Amino acid sequence: MTNEAASELPMEVEPQVEVEQIEDRTKRMEQEEEDGKSSEEQGVENSGKEGMGRATVGSKTFGSSVEMFDYFFKILHSWPTNLNLNEYEHTMLLELLKKGHLEADRKIGKGVKAFQIRFHPQFKSRCFFLIREDNSVDDFSFRKCINHILPLPENMQIKHDVNKSFRGKAGGRGRGRGRGRAGK
Repeated sequence: MTNEAASELPMEVEPQVEVEQIEDRTKRMEQEEEDGKSSEEQGVENSGKEGMGRATVGSKTFGSSVEMFDYFFKILHSWPTNLNLNEYEHTMLLELLKKGHLEADRKIGKGVKAFQIRFHPQFKSRCFFLIREDNSVDDFSFRKCINHILPLPENMQIKHDVNKSFRGKAGGRGRGRGRGRAGK
């Protein structure tokens, strides 16, 4: 085996091991969460209280919006970036999009080839991205999808107008509005 072939071998094997470890961890998490649930709990109910109720996404039934949020949050923060998610997580995210996104048909397009976790260029944070069959890429908010299925508690909802008061204003600082050093 040449040096080039030897150096390429670990690069091919290592990501597969990492993916298998992540898949095993995901299956263990799912099994731990499903333990103790009776067959009666498999239905979907919504009690009307914010964050409470039951909903099924894919093969998993969640007891509340917080439980659903925690599940997808763990996926978002446990998988490495720029790697296609496994088939199970693909199915779960596709179902989340179909049930929770207001414009699911537009987001999905002609079909989703893969889901990845990437750093969002605008928000500088981890985000779910879908790769369509035509290789176009789009992001989506799992939080908004969950909130549409079962409303999240107030403190977990997206704040739309956080910086509204500062729009179009300098805020009283910088760019010639401060005291500065006169004449020097």
